[in-house]
Amino acid sequence: MPSAVRFGVNYTPSQGWFHHWLDFDLDAVRADLDSVSALGLDHIRVFPLWPYFQPDRALIRPRAVEHLVQLVDAAAERGLDVNVDGLQGHLSSFDFLPAWTRTWHRRNLFTDPEVLDGQAAYLHTLAAALADRPNFLGMTLGNEVNQFSAGPHPDPDRATAEQIDAWLERMLAACEKGAPGRLHLHAEYDATWYQDDMPFTPAQAARRGALTAVHSWVFNGTAQRYGRTSVASEHHAAYLIELSKAWADDPHRPVWLQEVGAPAPLVPAEHAAAFTEATVANALDCPGLWGITWWCSHDVSRDLADFPELEYTLGLLTNDRRPKDLARSLSRAAREHTDAPAPRTTALTVPADPAARSRCAPGGDVFEAFFRLTADGARPTTVLDTRAADQDHLAGRGITEIVTPDQVLHTPRGGTRS
Repeated sequence: MPSAVRFGVNYTPSQGWFHHWLDFDLDAVRADLDSVSALGLDHIRVFPLWPYFQPDRALIRPRAVEHLVQLVDAAAERGLDVNVDGLQGHLSSFDFLPAWTRTWHRRNLFTDPEVLDGQAAYLHTLAAALADRPNFLGMTLGNEVNQFSAGPHPDPDRATAEQIDAWLERMLAACEKGAPGRLHLHAEYDATWYQDDMPFTPAQAARRGALTAVHSWVFNGTAQRYGRTSVASEHHAAYLIELSKAWADDPHRPVWLQEVGAPAPLVPAEHAAAFTEATVANALDCPGLWGITWWCSHDVSRDLADFPELEYTLGLLTNDRRPKDLARSLSRAAREHTDAPAPRTTALTVPADPAARSRCAPGGDVFEAFFRLTADGARPTTVLDTRAADQDHLAGRGITEIVTPDQVLHTPRGGTRS
């Protein structure tokens, strides 16, 4: 019986990176997608750069939208479904925001009425252009746009959690109006789960949109603190999947591991395949996983300048479309994985207060307790401390045992309960 888990890749064009939209070459795209399809993957996530598609608030370029449709159709010819990421946003250390939101036209991305009108029109336009394509999965609002809303961004667009919630509601509604019934969602980097003052909250991530997306990168302090082959590094993606479930109202809400990669030098090239194999296997041990979408398809060309060094080597395939060992690891998992994981019956309590999220970050007591339990073979999930006595909630998730971080960290043998 084939696995219900989806396996895909974030598509980074081999020619011109995401700047390929400026010199769109459908033949080059087709060749890239052939190399992705050959790995046995079933979907891609694509990135129409926002300022290239909407350079003026009142101008959404028809030719750019046409190129996006052509890309989606080319993917369909190769058996690939497509998720489209809308508001780019932030990619690989670069910000891509239209000039009508910056400098002399500086307006808040999340609260200015005219900016919101422009964003909603843009998302609706992309979704509507693809609504009749059977392989169109749906829209992601943008790539890690939460990084614009707080530090450490050097020029953040400050907003309250309530304002962000209203922004999410409006933008998701624009996508739904454009393409009813598709999987429309939002996705943030892990500050949503780890940073106390981040106005994008875990509750929003786990309750708004068709499913929950998590982005797992061990360069966030995990690999630096615990080591490349540590339980924490190899299970970090699984941790985020299970951490997200604490805030979900639906006990069966699917979770999408939408970004995960093997970043050098913390994961050297000769160890990338082993890291990939371990990360994927551990993620697949999480019930309710919708899919795994690796970052990324092709290496960034060395002809392009100013990227952080790690960005040049993250691809499953080289810049000339040759598969690496880590591509073979992911391909093998896509072919061979069939078993649905057993429920996770032990739940670690996490603080419901979003101002205490740093306890869940690397070095925090929740983080450390989770991985002590994992090392002890407990296969933990998480539950909000405010729900720990809610028997209906626990039963709906199959949870039979509750432990607190304090209990775990003060018990011998790394978390075995007495």
